[in-house]
Amino acid sequence: MNRPQACCLLLFTILVALVVSPDPEKNKIKVLRELKVVNASNANVKQCLWFAMQEYNKDSKDKYLFQVVKIAQAQLQVTDRLEYFIDVEIARSTCKKHLENHEICVVQENSKLEKRAFCNFLVGALPWNGEFIVMKKRCLPL
Repeated sequence: MNRPQACCLLLFTILVALVVSPDPEKNKIKVLRELKVVNASNANVKQCLWFAMQEYNKDSKDKYLFQVVKIAQAQLQVTDRLEYFIDVEIARSTCKKHLENHEICVVQENSKLEKRAFCNFLVGALPWNGEFIVMKKRCLPL
């Protein structure tokens, strides 16, 4: 290979390396508004929690549905979406998953069937588009 071709090949290789190399700043999500506590009765919090519980119940191997017993805290951070950090206590209900009408579900009181957990959900939302995603979920048995 002659010198001009080698030089062009070297420049091309450097250019490709610069384009392909991961830039941590590019992938970093910009926080537009820092995390702050929001009221648990906020409509967006309710929507996000409803969605998170739908996903939790869909992924759960339990034959009963779980429902929220208590919202410990809700926080909002704004990035390229609204990010809700929601801490809740959930419990196994009396309703089995296959039931269509879940309005009459109550928390299991039978000691053999009673099961509770404390969960942290991070739900990303663009509520004006109807878009919700559970970004993180962590539940610990109580």
